[in-house]
Order: sequence, then C-alpha cells, then structure tokens
Amino acid sequence: MSTYPQRVRDNILPLSVGSTLPEAFEEWSFTERTEDHEQPIETCQLCEQEALRYHFEIRNSLTNKILWVGSQCILKFGLSVFESGRRLSESDTKKKLERLMQQMRLESCMRALEKLAIAEKNKILSNALLYYRKNKYLSPKFAFVVLWRLRSNKIDHSPSFFKINLKRDKYQNDLRGMSLGHVHTIWPALSSSQRDMAIRMGHSAPNAA
Repeated sequence: MSTYPQRVRDNILPLSVGSTLPEAFEEWSFTERTEDHEQPIETCQLCEQEALRYHFEIRNSLTNKILWVGSQCILKFGLSVFESGRRLSESDTKKKLERLMQQMRLESCMRALEKLAIAEKNKILSNALLYYRKNKYLSPKFAFVVLWRLRSNKIDHSPSFFKINLKRDKYQNDLRGMSLGHVHTIWPALSSSQRDMAIRMGHSAPNAA
C-alpha cells in the first residue's frame, strides 16, 4: 500500500512541470469551481481521501491539467487561492473556502425546501421557503415544520445545514414554549450556544442514539 506522500507525488507530479512537490504546488491554483455531491461519496484526486461531499477544482497554470480535491488539500499544500486578482493568505484562504462551503450548504437547503414545496402544497411550507430565501435562516417554528415534513417525505437533507435565528425575543419565546419533541426535531440545526440556551429554558438534549 502506498504512503500518503507517495500518493500525492504520484497524482500531481505527472500533471506538472516541476519535478518536486514544492515546485509542482506552485503551478496549481483553485479555479473557483466547486461541486456538492450531496453525499460523502467522492475521493480527493490529490491525496485520495475518501468520503468527500465537496470538491474544489484546481488547475495547473502550465499544463492546464485539472484535479478535483478536498478543501483540506488546498490548505495543507498551500495551493494558490485568489480573490480580485490577489493571492490570499493562509487565513484568508481558509475563510474563503469556508464561505464557499456555507454557500453550498445553503443551496442544498434550498433544493430540499423546493422539493418539499412541490411534494406538499402547504401554505406554511411555501412561506417557510420564501422566508428562507430572503433571510438565509428559519424561525424555530418554521424549522420544526420544515424538518418534520422533510423527514416525513423522505427528502434527502442535512438538518445541521439549516440555520435557526434566536436573536429576536419572539423566536426565543417560541423556543421556550415548544414541546420537547419539537425541540428535539430542530436540535440538529441548533448551534452549540443555541442548545445551551434551550437547556437553560428547561428543555433537555435528545438521548444519544
């Protein structure tokens, strides 16, 4: 079985002009193209890590070859990422890749909501879709209906991708007044601080499966 460094060398050097990894890495940059495969089923074409959901395309500026890789390889090997013609620093690269993944998660949520709106002609769901399109988050009540109906209709989705707003007093009161079963339905979409808030309100965390 080949080692991790050997796999990287075998995958990138034949597509590059440089004869060493540092030389080769200088030739490659992120193209801005991404792909969400909806499930963690893909492999990084550079390091061969499996179970990737998100792919990022990198291109060699000298050979014009491309590879689809995971975000961690871009960071680990210092591959060039640009914004407005400027090469980003390591910290800015990390922030940009995270923004792109957040955008893909948002689009995944939108696709799931659109499928749900088609599956059920329901005014609450239609309003939830409009609300999410506008605000990029759901209220606790909308979140419960959406996650409940997505699960009931067996529509593929990732509950943790949905964001819930608890900044408004009304939304906090809605969460406080929710039944425990409803809170557990939206629990995967709550951030750690929001879960702490729910517990302070008297709710309990779901039992670990």
